[in-house]
Amino acid sequence: MDEKSKKGSMTAIVVAVFTAALAGLLFGYDTGVASGIQKYLQTYFHLSAGGLGFVIACLDLGAIAGAALAGSLADKFGRKSVLLVCAVLFAVSGILSAIPNQVWELVVARILGGFAIGASSMVAPVYIAEISPEKHRGRLGSLFQLGIVVGIALVYWVNYAIVVHGNAQHAHDIATMTHSSAMLAIHKSANWNQRIGWRLMLGSEVLPALLFLVLLLGIKESPRWLIVNNHEDHARTILQRRFGTEQAEKEIVAVKQVASEEEGRFSELFKPQYRLPLIVALFLAVFSQFSGINSIIYYAPRVFAAAGMHTSNAFGATALIGMVNLLFTFIAVGFVDKAGRKLLLAIGTAIQVVSLASVALVFKLAPREAQITVHHHVTWQGSMSAAAFHQLAISLHTHTTMAPHFGPAQVHILLVSVLVFIAAFAMAMGPMPWIIISEIFPARIRGRAASVGVLTLWAAIFVVAQTFPVLKEYAGLTTTYMLYSICSLISFLFVIFVLPETKGRTLEEIERSWRHRSAQV
Repeated sequence: MDEKSKKGSMTAIVVAVFTAALAGLLFGYDTGVASGIQKYLQTYFHLSAGGLGFVIACLDLGAIAGAALAGSLADKFGRKSVLLVCAVLFAVSGILSAIPNQVWELVVARILGGFAIGASSMVAPVYIAEISPEKHRGRLGSLFQLGIVVGIALVYWVNYAIVVHGNAQHAHDIATMTHSSAMLAIHKSANWNQRIGWRLMLGSEVLPALLFLVLLLGIKESPRWLIVNNHEDHARTILQRRFGTEQAEKEIVAVKQVASEEEGRFSELFKPQYRLPLIVALFLAVFSQFSGINSIIYYAPRVFAAAGMHTSNAFGATALIGMVNLLFTFIAVGFVDKAGRKLLLAIGTAIQVVSLASVALVFKLAPREAQITVHHHVTWQGSMSAAAFHQLAISLHTHTTMAPHFGPAQVHILLVSVLVFIAAFAMAMGPMPWIIISEIFPARIRGRAASVGVLTLWAAIFVVAQTFPVLKEYAGLTTTYMLYSICSLISFLFVIFVLPETKGRTLEEIERSWRHRSAQV
């Protein structure tokens, strides 16, 4: 037996983790694309604020369903099998999202994509936790969140490039209009992004989805799942390749010992020894989203537009958000196994409180001025010839609102406040719930238990995505972001006084600690 077989190799683990993390990239891609499409969808499909909220949030409805079913499916058929199905659904959703002519067609396509997101966001972190050595589990687990922010950053730049191209196309069409075709050109190009751009944004997801599918075919099933489901020989082969012969046998013994003590039923999740981990999972799931993160991820261009930014500048600022999100997720990856989950969460939630309150204050102090919005409706009353051009009827109506008027300094303060919030979230509340939820439950019900946590998380995402456009319109951004700041304060207190630390402990040690704590109560 050579030295490599005794010690094992991290290469296979890294490849498998990287592949599973692509589910996070598709998660981020599918959610981040909303920041680019929603303005054009509202115009194209004539949506109200509530209607727009539903079209954006229907993705989350699919995710709720996916998270609800994925746990049982992953426990029955395996982690890899469920991820393969998700990869196919991602690709199908991307295709269908690019071709709808009716709003219900887009809703169906987004629900399919949402199902894939919900299922993979439950299964992928569990898979990563189960194949990772305890000393690297936090860092490797953070790669799922890193995948999410890479997907968000990537699609923000894709959106930005498409919007810039569409604006240039629109300007070109206007500049080259002839007298006889003036209003026809406006009809066709007003604007390019409303007709074609948003379709390209949604359809571009197909490429990473196909990459995910191809790479999944080359990775192995979770050894812990194989052992629990009586495939010990197969698990041994995988573990020996990854950890070496000696460590592989220790892993098998540890997993079998814990599995033999468990009933493996869903009802076990509600036993006294698992009450605290259930509370931790549900709280982190809800309050990670009640920080208002998706009011930025989904609606950043609208928030910046409310501050008076031009469309292109708003999309550029949104792309900058994606880069900051990515940078500080790397910080989380680097420090999660050194600093621990609890410390990063305490620092991150404290910064969220201040930065969100700053956003609210900026909108509160901004002077108001009357803003007149002009809506036009064009009606042809004859042929497209120059002689008939004068027969073109244009109806106009206006709507006056009191909008905040930002000076350059206030715009910069708003942008910095948002970026600081994104940085704080990226290093703490972004990755930590996925890591903690995937590692605090017992092996035989880890899939089902994680499903409850992730389902709750997606329900919270749906609430934020559905309510933000309505809150923005009727309560105002000051009240909205102050509410998010208060939720972050509650999160900070929970982390300080309730959350236990899990760094540097095996999954089996974490499980036994819950039993020990329950016995002491």
